[in-house]
Amino acid sequence: MKKNFEENQDQKRLVGEKAAEYIKDGMTVGLGSGSTVYWTLRKLGEMIQQGIKVSGIPSSKRTEGWANEFGIPLIDFKDVDYLDIAIDGADEVDTNLNLSKGGGGSLLREKLVDDYARKLIIVVDQSKMVNELGRFSLPVEIVPFGWEVTAERIAKLGCVPKLRMNENEIFITNNGNYIVDCQFKSIPNPAELHNQLKLLLGVVETGLFINMTDVVIVGGDNGIRVIEKNKTF
Repeated sequence: MKKNFEENQDQKRLVGEKAAEYIKDGMTVGLGSGSTVYWTLRKLGEMIQQGIKVSGIPSSKRTEGWANEFGIPLIDFKDVDYLDIAIDGADEVDTNLNLSKGGGGSLLREKLVDDYARKLIIVVDQSKMVNELGRFSLPVEIVPFGWEVTAERIAKLGCVPKLRMNENEIFITNNGNYIVDCQFKSIPNPAELHNQLKLLLGVVETGLFINMTDVVIVGGDNGIRVIEKNKTF
């Protein structure tokens, strides 16, 4: 078990460091979330020490902490008209490079950062690559007031929504909202489901990232693969 964990961490490190190669001097960078992105930020910190000049916008408080730890200068949306690149993780990636995200609870901030970038790079291990989204419960961020009603409306779309908990307390996002994890049997049309969810009163954002990804870097037993948009895996 320990060996498997160490191998998985080594794969994440290699993938995360590979993503850092896309960052060039003078870029503004969207700093995503997740354990693989940690290695990207760590590598970026080393690159900054060697003289590269970049700045970033973090997608979560945890990422902000990592950025400060590794000496990555941070900016705000008001400081730039766009981000050159964003690097983020995912819970699932389908054959069209649509994503399911939000397992860590930062889906709204992640989407705001990723959407602001001219190029989105996703870093994952092979287990996250699926033919169709839905195996992983879809996170949906909702407002706390009347959350029970919102969850009932979501359930009518064909899922079982479960309020996310943090031990014995309700999980609160960085934006003060709740998350319901929605188990669908499958999600054959992510764009349609996203639109249906967004029309429901009380829904803030969904964990479906549609037509946003440009590159996916995948780590597996046979090494690293780079999948570009419009190319199958």
